[in-house]
Amino acid sequence: MQWLAKRIGQALFTLWAVITLSFVLIRYLPGGPIDYLVVKLKEQGIPESQIGNYVNNYISFDPDQPLWMQYLDYVASVLQGDFGEAYYLDGQVLDILAQALPWTVFLAAIGTFLTTVIGIAVGGFMAYTEGSKFDTGVTLFSTIAGGIPYYVLAIGLLYVFAYRLQYFPTGGQVNPDLVPGFKWPYIKSVLYHATLPILSTTLVGWGGTALSMRGNSISILGEDYIRVARLRGLPRRRIALRYVARNAMLPMYTGILLAIAFMLGGSVILEEIFAYPGVGYYLFQGTVARDYPVMMGGLVMISTAVIVGVLIADLTYSKIDPRAAGEGEREAY
Repeated sequence: MQWLAKRIGQALFTLWAVITLSFVLIRYLPGGPIDYLVVKLKEQGIPESQIGNYVNNYISFDPDQPLWMQYLDYVASVLQGDFGEAYYLDGQVLDILAQALPWTVFLAAIGTFLTTVIGIAVGGFMAYTEGSKFDTGVTLFSTIAGGIPYYVLAIGLLYVFAYRLQYFPTGGQVNPDLVPGFKWPYIKSVLYHATLPILSTTLVGWGGTALSMRGNSISILGEDYIRVARLRGLPRRRIALRYVARNAMLPMYTGILLAIAFMLGGSVILEEIFAYPGVGYYLFQGTVARDYPVMMGGLVMISTAVIVGVLIADLTYSKIDPRAAGEGEREAY
């Protein structure tokens, strides 16, 4: 119980530290929401004599208030579930991000699932065909693909398949003319719009998973209990699935959970490239507009997802692999 309280305490402290550092750093960014709003109002032709009144009515915080007072007010609001009102975007920050979060989670979950399944299947086959042309070719491909940033591939896919060939849309989550619901036309449109973002992360990610699975499987194939299973005459498929694959995947469990969490963090660039309105997209838009509440809300939401993912991995790994249980005396990853 003490170990559990310690882990939860570390997670809460990390979240507090992220909120504090983000709050301070954002306030020290060049420019600010007032400067951005003044420029936009001038572009709209608003007389300079009226700009001051517009700004005072629109900005919901006092820029002349000491930073520590702004911080205390913000933390008190967050604890009450109020992330404030967006300056540039229309509406409450929590409402905006809550509507965007399912789309970001959808991309992260599907991308991680495909990366994991493909990587495990290919990596296991590579281990059983160690030294073959297939093993050598996939290893070479995985090494090269793993060095390509996903956003570079995303730009290439967008240019070729969306702009040049026009096989896929250049932005959006779903066809706005469709009524939301669990119906095939709507589901098909969601998958259609998400294809390129998911491909950009899957194509560069499954190779690393395959190499990890290959290495784990090869090491397990040399264990004594695998030799005993073969001597007992157990079917090769049973040995591969129940003895090799299961034990080879155990060390990857933590990485899978963390991949989902950190993919949420990487959603900022991905969603901006594909104009996919998720949490990352609004965080980028808020950064451009110096929209402090949106920036803070997006950072808090993404940071919370990463911290929760790490915490879940730490708390559950010993349940998945009893060998890692050390009576709470050591880390699970």
